[in-house]
Amino acid sequence: MEDEGLITTRVPRALEIKSKLFGYELPDLLLIFFNLAITNLIFGGTSFRYILVWGTTLTLALFLYFAKKGRPDNYIQHLGEFLIKPAYFAAGGVDRLYRKFRGEIKNVSQEK
Repeated sequence: MEDEGLITTRVPRALEIKSKLFGYELPDLLLIFFNLAITNLIFGGTSFRYILVWGTTLTLALFLYFAKKGRPDNYIQHLGEFLIKPAYFAAGGVDRLYRKFRGEIKNVSQEK
């Protein structure tokens, strides 16, 4: 028998590479371009289109770039979720989502 060594394959160095473009995450780019599209739709025909369309988009892009610098991924999304959730959770509060179960419990392991 021939002594076969360990079979190896090449693996990319960064398996979980972050999807970034120009230093922005993809949701940030969607927000920037969505702002650009909506403001262009509303203010594109006015005489202030350069200030209102490109100014607000550039301001938003710069704000996101510097506000997220040195922060973890999806920081803005997690911050929004944190701010929306209530600050006080009652342990003994009424569960509004609870419904009584009206039926038989069918356990597969007990059936023959």
